[in-house]
Amino acid sequence: MLREFNRERDWGKFHTPENLAKSVAIESGELLECFQWNSDYDRAALSEEIADVMLYCLMLCDSAGLDPIEIMRNKIEKNKAKYPVDKARGSSKKYTELGE
Repeated sequence: MLREFNRERDWGKFHTPENLAKSVAIESGELLECFQWNSDYDRAALSEEIADVMLYCLMLCDSAGLDPIEIMRNKIEKNKAKYPVDKARGSSKKYTELGE
């Protein structure tokens, strides 16, 4: 659906990995605006901004030839090794501080 949407508008020429990475950062900033002054947020606005970030991330994966499910699974496996349950449970410490 996303590919078709972009194809219909001939936007592929703009969707280089660099441009898409910039767009992820820009949209992430807009996502943060939902919480700019306090932790209250407008659910509809939050949902729009999350969707924008996720769509750009998917387009970046597509442009770079990456499988988003595979790279997320790989990252979770790496994080399991860095944050073992017995050391990380209930802690917000960075993995380099867990042995302390």
